[in-house]
Amino acid sequence: MNDMVPMKTIAPLPELSGGGVSMSLSRRAKAAIVVRLLLNEGADIPLEDLPDELQVALTQQMGTMRTVDRDTLTAVVDEFAEELDRIGLSFPFGIAGALDALDGKISPQTSARLRKEAGVRQFGDPWARLRELGTDKLLPVLQNESVEVAAVMLSKLPVAMAAELLGRIPGPQARQITYAVSLTNAVTPEAVDRIGLSLATQLDAQPKRAFDADPVERVGAILNSSTTLTRDDVLTGLDETDQGFANAVRKAIFTFGNIPARITPRDIPRVLREVEPARLVIALAGAEAGGFAASRDFILENMSGRMADQLREDIESAGKVKPADAEAAMSDVVSTIRQMEQSGDLLLIVEEEEDDDV
Repeated sequence: MNDMVPMKTIAPLPELSGGGVSMSLSRRAKAAIVVRLLLNEGADIPLEDLPDELQVALTQQMGTMRTVDRDTLTAVVDEFAEELDRIGLSFPFGIAGALDALDGKISPQTSARLRKEAGVRQFGDPWARLRELGTDKLLPVLQNESVEVAAVMLSKLPVAMAAELLGRIPGPQARQITYAVSLTNAVTPEAVDRIGLSLATQLDAQPKRAFDADPVERVGAILNSSTTLTRDDVLTGLDETDQGFANAVRKAIFTFGNIPARITPRDIPRVLREVEPARLVIALAGAEAGGFAASRDFILENMSGRMADQLREDIESAGKVKPADAEAAMSDVVSTIRQMEQSGDLLLIVEEEEDDDV
């Protein structure tokens, strides 16, 4: 027999139309016989997918039955097999099944509206959905929910994930939540399920973002490709409007001047192998005039002596370069570094944030 049997096929078995030892059996009794046989054969039957009332009816029916003779068993099995053979196409049962079947085919907005109108829950195990979201998305929820809800949330998440979340919130709040965990023994499974469903629905109800990157990353990427004059002018304006946003953008920007602070000395030779030599010479030749003498010296100091001597000769031969040419060449070097970072070939040093409490 098949290991998996559609539940809706078992429940509506009809009476035999005539003759046979099973013609007097009710549909419920026939379903109980088929289920009992499949369980004896070791089949995986997802009875939990049946509506509650059918699960109750099936259990009650099985409780009233004792033995079935071989002729009756054979007749019921033959009838069940015939019903299965006659099925040409099956549809999901109810609006919940239909929505699951159409998941990803209809818009999230339409799916959410239909679920709301029909009162259909979106999640089987909401906590499984929450675990998939990761700590970055769960952190704001932990910070904004009540201490009691946060305690249940930490108790249901994997230990490593809960520990990471706890370490990312202020100490006083973390202590309150961990104490609240000690008071969760009396929480019922139904309450835990409701909390998980509420949190999962809340997170999935957030409007879809038009942009993959956040505003800081987008502005930083734009200013990375802008001229120094434009970049400084924009950052000055941002300082006057929103200094916190301006500081965040500065951390997201990587310029030629950031090379000493963001690249380890041992990675300089790897970077230089990817930069066109002629563009590197122009960038280094114009670095001092552009205020980036420290970056030039850092690059020259962290390569082989022979190559550094050759570059110094080339820089001297290049003489004075136009500021626009120097800036374009430095942008090429920065672009190469960014490409290496995005491809995973280079790991930039993360600048430590200043502690506001100090």
